[in-house]
Amino acid sequence: MIELTVQEAQTLKAFTDNNYAQGSFFWAYLIKNKEIRVNGKKVDGDIPVFAGDTVRYYLTAKQAEKPACYTVYEDDSIIVIDKESGVNAEAVFAHLQRKYGTDCRFIHRLDRNTRGLMIFALNEDVERALLDAFKTRKIGKVYHARCFNVFEKAHAVLTAYLKKDATRALVSVSDIPINGAEKIITEYTVLTQTQTESKVEILLHTGKTHQIRAHLAHIGNPVVGDMKYGDTQKNKTQNATRQCLVAKRLTLLTSDLPEALHNKTFESRFEV
Repeated sequence: MIELTVQEAQTLKAFTDNNYAQGSFFWAYLIKNKEIRVNGKKVDGDIPVFAGDTVRYYLTAKQAEKPACYTVYEDDSIIVIDKESGVNAEAVFAHLQRKYGTDCRFIHRLDRNTRGLMIFALNEDVERALLDAFKTRKIGKVYHARCFNVFEKAHAVLTAYLKKDATRALVSVSDIPINGAEKIITEYTVLTQTQTESKVEILLHTGKTHQIRAHLAHIGNPVVGDMKYGDTQKNKTQNATRQCLVAKRLTLLTSDLPEALHNKTFESRFEV
């Protein structure tokens, strides 16, 4: 059993997704079997919770041990982890805060269904340096993706324009500038290819919301398993429900970090 305290009003599901990865993994089981208690009372659905409420989760030992992430690197400045698919970045952060305390600081997000590398700071100076490095593109980010269809070119640097629809939590991509859209640049290299699928390496020159998935879908090569921008029929045929996208490598290009971290590269264990 784990007990957590709600900090602000929200739904129980949202609180679970952002604070307890294992509870998120096994949400359906917990609700069906009434294994969540809010202020001591069993619940059987997604209910509102409020600041100060206590939430208890009663998972089996095996369920509670399901990893949400794996440690890739750790010193007294940073923690680098490999996030599993199906986990909110906020839930990973909550897990690390329970382990390391409030010195653990959130730096950047990774989509719920994207696996791969995330980095967290362990003090204020490193937090400031990492936030600035991400803002000024001094963190090298390389992704691997498995996509449907053959790419037109083996390598290309793509430029387009991305517009957010906040109400629908979606983005759209256009080849020409449109009102409210931001310029995006996505570079890809085909690593392997068959008649129906391609594995590509992606270097982001800009880092906008859902950029990789939306941009690749826009050129006719949607990420396998992408349920938002992907090919619904092909995903159903392959029973692909989680996107085949991995944040594969992170390289620290900033000189504002401790010397041992200069130009250091981390690599994910996950493959697509």
